[in-house]
Amino acid sequence: MERMSPGVMGREGRYVLPQESGPRAADLVLAGKPLPLTGTMRIYTCGITPYDVTHLGHAATFVWSDLLVSLARRLDVKTVSSRNVTDVDDVLTAAAARAAQHYDELAAMQEFQFDRDMRGLAVARPDLTPKAHAHVTQVVQLTDALLRTDAAYVVGGGVFFRAPADLDRHGLDEDSAVAAFEEFGDRVDDGREAVWDVPLWKPSGDTDPAWPSPWGWGRPAWHVECSAMAATVFGASVDVLAGGADLAFPHHAYQAAILEAATGTRPFARRQLHVGTVLVDGAKMAKSAGNLVHVSELLAEHDGSAIRLMLLNRRWSDPWDYTPAELADATDLLARLRAAAVPLGGDGAGVVAALLADLDVPAAIEVALRDGGEAARTLLAVLKL
Repeated sequence: MERMSPGVMGREGRYVLPQESGPRAADLVLAGKPLPLTGTMRIYTCGITPYDVTHLGHAATFVWSDLLVSLARRLDVKTVSSRNVTDVDDVLTAAAARAAQHYDELAAMQEFQFDRDMRGLAVARPDLTPKAHAHVTQVVQLTDALLRTDAAYVVGGGVFFRAPADLDRHGLDEDSAVAAFEEFGDRVDDGREAVWDVPLWKPSGDTDPAWPSPWGWGRPAWHVECSAMAATVFGASVDVLAGGADLAFPHHAYQAAILEAATGTRPFARRQLHVGTVLVDGAKMAKSAGNLVHVSELLAEHDGSAIRLMLLNRRWSDPWDYTPAELADATDLLARLRAAAVPLGGDGAGVVAALLADLDVPAAIEVALRDGGEAARTLLAVLKL
């Protein structure tokens, strides 16, 4: 509940203010740069493509995004969080066909299981959960706007985004970019003018979901779906765009470029939170690698707070290797933090200050264990342990 006050009238009601007022919302540093919070903080987190159960690599992104919201609200900053569901995607359609289900039935079932896993990790449901299938009209409108400004072009029944010269390619050369595209199912042999261009609207075959458009029956492509959903719920810009490190290119680069080209507002995101990749034996956790660690399986045997602490007790942008020993260590650490929270007294200013310094959870834990009492209670509250 928001704290409301009519203000103090007259000098008699004014008490002596402390010399130091403690950490403030203007002190936040994120991704190495100041991000002073004022007004409403808008966080758009790239969510799931609901075709399979949630693994630890997915969960890391959502736990970190949830921590940022928790920290902002601790500082009385109004936040509006959004996490999309990409329920129109060729990967989902193919998975549904293999399961002999309609794609939206599979999506609904997987979204239910995802929400259950998130509750087990104390990840709050976002304020907004836009779904791609409900924003096809906005995709068509956004594509039309890009065509009007010559930022897109039509090929057959499809439309491509013309990548700008200043596109953030994250240092990739052409061959590496093609590999990044193909990792997410985007083949470059489909008539695009340049390898850096990406589809906005794709013509649909007999087995694809289809909607009417000025270019014929078809379906939206991935990057523009997130662009349209973000623009619908937040307008031309957001404060934080969050997702896994593997989304930095191509997804977030194109999501931002598409909206900047259509709206003229730059940058689309004041800051980007790209959470480090979770590895197993040095390999990225992925279904294709057969090395998934499912959240539901961990929750069946371990305290969800310990799993959450394991995900948070590190630099948020660093990749890391999951091992059962990591979870055992987090379980022990959680017990120590809870024991440290028992004594009365102290304050949580040091913990909040550490978290404002680029979400430095290890430093905040060190303060909580050293000072105990209110410092430990503050840490447990903000980290939602």
